[in-house]
Amino acid sequence: MREANLKPSVISYCSGISACGNGKQWQKALALLREMFEAKLVPNVVSYTACVGACEEGKQWQRALALLTEMCEVKVEPCVICYSSGTRACENGKQWQRGLVLLGEMARYSQRQLQPWYEYMYKRAWEG
Repeated sequence: MREANLKPSVISYCSGISACGNGKQWQKALALLREMFEAKLVPNVVSYTACVGACEEGKQWQRALALLTEMCEVKVEPCVICYSSGTRACENGKQWQRGLVLLGEMARYSQRQLQPWYEYMYKRAWEG
């Protein structure tokens, strides 16, 4: 892209990170995520989720957990898919205790995300 004088976008980086993950190239996925920062682009939940997935595929549970921690530090809230990839990475690395901690975090996340829907449905049920 650079050779054609095109500026990569968050979407193009996400696509590249996903492709690296599918090709079991976790190192390249991490490099692309870091490159986003250098390009003054802000990685989003899709970028991080693809990278955590690449680390899962590459059996890199430590890096997957580091990315989940980094997400919190940069105020990007992990999604259920991201937590699931992190949990599977821990399982692959025989780190079941850490996987259980992630499951607990995922349950709290899901509850926060679903709370407005619960309230809406509860209100609708009482209204008739």
